[in-house]
Amino acid sequence: MTHKELEEYLLSFPNTWLDFPFGEEVSVYKIGHKETGEGKMFALIQNDSKPLRLSLKCDPQLAEVLREKYETVIPGYHLNKKHWNTILCTGQVPEDEIHDFARLSYNLVAGN
Repeated sequence: MTHKELEEYLLSFPNTWLDFPFGEEVSVYKIGHKETGEGKMFALIQNDSKPLRLSLKCDPQLAEVLREKYETVIPGYHLNKKHWNTILCTGQVPEDEIHDFARLSYNLVAGN
């Protein structure tokens, strides 16, 4: 999965947009009102990372399970480690599961 493919998927959710509040090194995907700049992060991608690093919000209990199941799922890099996971996209975590985790993150932040 490429950064562009993942970005297209993340931006397919309603009321999402791309922002760079931490500089050009990190793509931040938010939910909310782009016009006012008010939004909440639900995904982050470390630009130019190899392998691609994707951080997603996660239920704390599920976050622990995923970290035990996959060595490429680690506590959120520079984020609240209880509520965020960073996935090193090496192929260990299947693409459909990454999509499921992204949807879960979106729903957690959106309050769905």
